[in-house]
Amino acid sequence: MAGQAFEVFGTTKDGEPVFRVHIVGGGLSASVLTWGAVIQDLRLEGHDAPLVLGFDDFDSYPAHSPYFGATPGRCANRIGGGKFSIDGRAYKLELNERGVTHLHGGSDGMAKRNWTISDHQPDRVVLTITDPDGRAGYPGNCTTTATYQLKDHGVLSVVYETVSDQPTPANACQHSYFNLDGREDIFGHEIMIAADRMTDVDEKLIPTGVLKDLTGSPFDLRQMGPVRRSFEDGRQVPFDHNYCLSPERGEKRSVALVRSLYSGVTLEVRTTEPGVQFYAGVMLNVPVPGFDGHHYGPYAGFCLETQVWPDAVNHANFPNAVLRPGEVLRQETDYVFSKT
Repeated sequence: MAGQAFEVFGTTKDGEPVFRVHIVGGGLSASVLTWGAVIQDLRLEGHDAPLVLGFDDFDSYPAHSPYFGATPGRCANRIGGGKFSIDGRAYKLELNERGVTHLHGGSDGMAKRNWTISDHQPDRVVLTITDPDGRAGYPGNCTTTATYQLKDHGVLSVVYETVSDQPTPANACQHSYFNLDGREDIFGHEIMIAADRMTDVDEKLIPTGVLKDLTGSPFDLRQMGPVRRSFEDGRQVPFDHNYCLSPERGEKRSVALVRSLYSGVTLEVRTTEPGVQFYAGVMLNVPVPGFDGHHYGPYAGFCLETQVWPDAVNHANFPNAVLRPGEVLRQETDYVFSKT
């Protein structure tokens, strides 16, 4: 990551320059793009391989990125049928996932647009974007600020703050795909998530409203164990599920731990959020090379997306997902890296 602290990385289809900002601190170094508030690269001192999946060029991001390092929104994850009601008023959102589901804020959501640099210091960058009233069907002008800071002891601090001038679903998350050893898949990783339930989903991956008890199932990750887990018939467990950490947002606490048996690199996740979507990269198959010419196929990286539960706006028994005028939605997550 040698070079200037601030540079033009590419140009959007509308001719806007996309800037790349470099930050350093706490034994970490990172490159952040204004496009999508993407964490493009992340490195740990004493570990050669990148900690995240990404591309060396900008054009591969809009063309091929499955949200590598991005900040989806204004409402991350899925909203069933793209429908919801607030205060008795019905809304209909764009169905950008196979024409049946609204995913990650839509086809031109925050993860696919250029943000503005509000502040830049050697160890942090602050980015801001306003999602306009009516885009993808969302009500209200909604402004989100992302603060990425590298702190002592290997901490990547991610803070999102969102305000809106109308009641609206709001939920930002960090969508980095992590790989802690640089190998072609993550099957040399172990994982623990401190949750005894997950949101049950239908065939469209939309929550049914049922909270599934994980006891005795291969989805139970309360004890540290391998990412490679199988059902009784030998099929690999296709992790892409929301783990229920708490009934509402609360104080920041440790919720997940991942480590590579090959590199000795460990990732601890601390968050204020009530849920974490663990996605093991099941469907990855990127047609262009990533860092160091790597092909990113299935299980090349994993996501731990800390957020409100999917489709929460449509379930009274889920954590609140509606942001109202005068409120500030603050979502904090620390991704803490170390090497033994």
